[in-house]
Amino acid sequence: MSFIRTRQSELTGFQESAPFDPALDVGVDFVMVYGNDESLYERIRAYKARGYVVHLMTGIAWGTYQDYLYGRWDGLDHWAEAQRRVDGSIVGHGKDIPYMVPTIAFSNYLSEQMKKAIDAGVEAIHMEEPEFWDHSGYSDAFKLQYELFYREPWQAPTTNVSAHYKAAKLKALLYKRILERVADSVKEYSLTQKGKVVRFYVPTHSLINYTQWKIMSPEGLLNSIDSLDGFIAQVWTGTSRSANTYRGVTKERTLETAYCEYSVMQELIKGTGKRMWYLADPIEDNPRYPWSSYQASYLETVTASLLHPEVSRFEVCPWPNRVFNGRYPKPDPDDPNATLGEPIPPRYRTLLQNMFQTLGNMDQPDYHYEHNNDLRLGVALSDTALYQRTYPDPDHDDHGTPMLGELTEKQLAQYSGDEFPMFYGMSLPLLKRGLPLRCVQIDNVTRIPNYLNELKYLVLSYDFMKPASPAVNSELAAWVARGGTLIYVGDNKDPYNDMPAWWNENGKTHATPLEHLLSLLGITGTPAPITPIGQGQFLYVDANPAVFTEDAATEQTYVDLVAQTIDGRGDQWDQTNSLSLVRGPYVVTAVFDETEPGNSVSRTGNFVDLQTPDFDLKERVTTHPGQTSLLYDVDRAPSATTIIGTTARVLAETEDAGKIQMRLQTNAGTQSYLMLKVPHDVTAVSAVDDQGRNLEVHYTLYPAQSLLKINYLGTGSQVELTIQQSEDQ
Repeated sequence: MSFIRTRQSELTGFQESAPFDPALDVGVDFVMVYGNDESLYERIRAYKARGYVVHLMTGIAWGTYQDYLYGRWDGLDHWAEAQRRVDGSIVGHGKDIPYMVPTIAFSNYLSEQMKKAIDAGVEAIHMEEPEFWDHSGYSDAFKLQYELFYREPWQAPTTNVSAHYKAAKLKALLYKRILERVADSVKEYSLTQKGKVVRFYVPTHSLINYTQWKIMSPEGLLNSIDSLDGFIAQVWTGTSRSANTYRGVTKERTLETAYCEYSVMQELIKGTGKRMWYLADPIEDNPRYPWSSYQASYLETVTASLLHPEVSRFEVCPWPNRVFNGRYPKPDPDDPNATLGEPIPPRYRTLLQNMFQTLGNMDQPDYHYEHNNDLRLGVALSDTALYQRTYPDPDHDDHGTPMLGELTEKQLAQYSGDEFPMFYGMSLPLLKRGLPLRCVQIDNVTRIPNYLNELKYLVLSYDFMKPASPAVNSELAAWVARGGTLIYVGDNKDPYNDMPAWWNENGKTHATPLEHLLSLLGITGTPAPITPIGQGQFLYVDANPAVFTEDAATEQTYVDLVAQTIDGRGDQWDQTNSLSLVRGPYVVTAVFDETEPGNSVSRTGNFVDLQTPDFDLKERVTTHPGQTSLLYDVDRAPSATTIIGTTARVLAETEDAGKIQMRLQTNAGTQSYLMLKVPHDVTAVSAVDDQGRNLEVHYTLYPAQSLLKINYLGTGSQVELTIQQSEDQ
């Protein structure tokens, strides 16, 4: 029966630093106990006693590492390794918790600390958020690493574009190095000392988010670390609320941003066999929102994740303690009249428990988009976009020397604006018209054979990123010759084109990386709008991609060009304002606003609405612009007894002699529901807890759909349900 699985499948999990609490027993597969402190052993023991697979999570860039900083670990003070701004101030994550420069000494310290967790019996270690801030790079430790890596004296990142690019690239490389060293150490220790290999994962924000927030991180470089077993995509309301610009309006677009973030994250595991978990947060780090806002944003991010069917593992909740035991919105500490927030509403509590169990049933190999399923268009991204999001002062460097004087204020905003208009100018117009685009990690073309073969179309710009090596352009040119359509967007005016790099150093004749790509395609001079190349074609759009965020008319120009290109290749783009994915019996729909004609999506049939806490059965469902839906199509359910939705984890099920028995692990105090498709008429339903006490049970029959809905109050323990059936048809 669906939904029943062993915890060793590790399809769902959460992270938590608090001790075990029955309120947190939400029936996932594994728990990542957070932090490697004195309470570690007891926290691990408590979760294992409840049957969970236990992992450890801790920070790779920050954490409670005061024993290292103050010299209690090796007798040496390590505060010189804190990330620092140009004024010498520390970039911190809390009191005595700086963001670290990842030195060799720090990697040795972390490796030793991880041995404690291995000795305590964890099955895996997650080291999260490898983050080096763009505005840092002035600490003595980083200056030393710069000199060692580049074999030249450190230059302030504000010196020129080359110095900034080199500093930013090194920041990412240093975190790649420390992750590799710690992962190798963890695996060697666990195998030699414990006779098993403890797995090693990296939870990380998306390349899109880190680029938008201007935080350096390895991202695509992580693919080259063989000892990594996978990743958690740290995409949630807090990242996806980041404002972007569409048709001249700058605002939060949580659904669309989350879709793009999840998309680029799955590129980390393409062709690798590694694991990926998608994260969503029922609240977020900002405690000032009301519960209604958290719920709306949660459903948007979960829907966005479910629109990517190749990933079926989920971190269902970071910090469930702050969700189920918290009160929101948090009062302003400076407001003497502020009142304490509200606890989680009971209906949202039930909805979350429903969703957590549903996410464990998303390994559905049969899936397709209802529109544009075969278009297979990608928008290219590279780690190098991280390295050039900041431009040194366009008027003066640290010594008062004029720099980048030709950049207008508007151009500077296009290149480095917080809204990241370069990327969103190429992606949002297509996504909002129902194209299930793929955000492509273009660096993978040199790591994964035939990486681009699944794509028919690729949108690319070197105005906000650069190919890391000439091999990237070689692979692109070969893909075009084999039949791909490359749509290049850019005006080729980016000052980072002029930094010393592979395309112009050592006698190279190419002024820009685009010029090198054109030479491989056999194009000389200014390219024509459309150039046939082998079995494919190259389209040239002479415009900064950021301009397509400015207004509806400019955006329409871009959309028309892409549409004409698709039509010219014999494909059809059905321009809708929605994305709908059929994923086994599930139907996932997102309807976008801001796009004409602004249609709603209506369905008729027999659907269980999984975005309702009590599993509403509906024969007609309408999803309006700005809304999402997650439905179970009852008509696609098997004819045998089938779980449609459940609030509690189903541990076991048996059927015989007209009786169905189910054992469930329930959450204390949660109004719980179970929706079943049953083959025969139901005559009675009863329930007892693990002490043999009868529970109050209500049930509703839907004979026309052969459905049974059961309602009971969760006890925090195991509950045995018995369903009596009449076998007479």
